[in-house]
Amino acid sequence: MAFSTHHGTETYARPVPPCLDVYVWVSERSPEVFGQFIDSYVNVDDPGDERFHAFERVYVLGIANGADNKALDGLRFEEEDAFTLYLRARDHYQAIITVTRDGAAVLGLSVDAPDDLSETLRQAERLVEQLQRQFSAPTGLAGVELPPARDRVEWEAEDLVLLRTGELPVPSPGANNV
Repeated sequence: MAFSTHHGTETYARPVPPCLDVYVWVSERSPEVFGQFIDSYVNVDDPGDERFHAFERVYVLGIANGADNKALDGLRFEEEDAFTLYLRARDHYQAIITVTRDGAAVLGLSVDAPDDLSETLRQAERLVEQLQRQFSAPTGLAGVELPPARDRVEWEAEDLVLLRTGELPVPSPGANNV
């Protein structure tokens, strides 16, 4: 299926390989956690989303202004204080930051998924372990073309999950848990 022509020759879209998405659940979101993730994985010179700098000012530096909050409003899920920011990564396809509905952070990386399922699972295991260690995350998961969880219920869902490690901690009393 051709999508354009150039000098009489047809140009075809290259098939895009599926992505392996790897996530960890960080129970308490903090400026330190977000800053460490950004420093380690995000291409800050070319983040791919103009709202990155607003996110950084609000959630890492704590110097938000009305324009920053307004910029992040377009990311929010159904008028909630929860959203996902997809960014260009340094050494991976994407770096993904989700502020969950219940006060946690879901941090993730997307990489090209190998065609071989066993190799995909080995790669997922390595990345989940790396992120869990780095962010002291109690649980991690991975799947092909797996969207990030927006709350505990979505984290526990089995759809599309190929690998799951650890368990979510019991929510603290009075926390905003969904």
